[in-house]
Amino acid sequence: MANNRQGPRQPLAQERPKVATAKRPARAKAAPRGTLGKTLAKVGKVAKSVVKKPTAKTNGRPKTGARRALPGADPSVLYDRLMALYPDAHCELDFASPFQLLVGTILSAQCTDKRVNMVTPVLFSRYPTVESLARATQEDVEEIIKSTGFFRNKAKSIIGMAGAVADMHGGTVPSTLAELVVLPGVGRKTANVVLGNAFNVNEGVVVDTHVGRLATRLGLTTETDPVKVEQELMKLFTQDRWTMLAHLLIFHGRRVCEAKVPRCGECTLAEICPSRRV
Repeated sequence: MANNRQGPRQPLAQERPKVATAKRPARAKAAPRGTLGKTLAKVGKVAKSVVKKPTAKTNGRPKTGARRALPGADPSVLYDRLMALYPDAHCELDFASPFQLLVGTILSAQCTDKRVNMVTPVLFSRYPTVESLARATQEDVEEIIKSTGFFRNKAKSIIGMAGAVADMHGGTVPSTLAELVVLPGVGRKTANVVLGNAFNVNEGVVVDTHVGRLATRLGLTTETDPVKVEQELMKLFTQDRWTMLAHLLIFHGRRVCEAKVPRCGECTLAEICPSRRV
């Protein structure tokens, strides 16, 4: 009988059908770590910081209100032209004494001079002296000055100021900046108004909203803080012109160079003004 022995049976290889699989997206390389990584990250931040964004423009002109360096108007020419235009420029608050001017200036904050001039005659008829105002009641003063706005704070300030002048200066308004600015309700601007107009002392430049606006438009400064604007103006103009300079800029700001729509077409400074719109 023939030998038909065979070796152990091997399992049949079963071929599985190939299934197409989607390739996984390549992993983003992790940022390098260590000193080199930190250095590269800093370089990236610096590169981004030096990229300047385009300035917003309107009809080819820088957007209104942007603070920018401008070729400023010549201070001497500017002053002479304003003097020729407003030879009678003056403080438009009505006053008969340093005390009345000090009270009127405190009341003029966020209020027109015209409105203050309507209120002060009644106030001074009832409280004609420093001592009498110092003894006034808060309620009574508030009622008189109510139309000037912020009347509670203003009443407190002028009563406190009168009391301080009566106690510290014998009822006489002091004539130095150092003594004025420590009185209730009196800051540097108010002190400059009183010194320049009641005592004829050029201690500084009064910087109100009009002066600040025109100083920027005329390219005399790029500062927005009133104290810094004043410092810039004091460098550009001689001391004997400081008080009058404020009057000239205020007159021009109220009559021609208005906040919303300056009348550049009729402005005597248009030729030398870097912000002109003509």
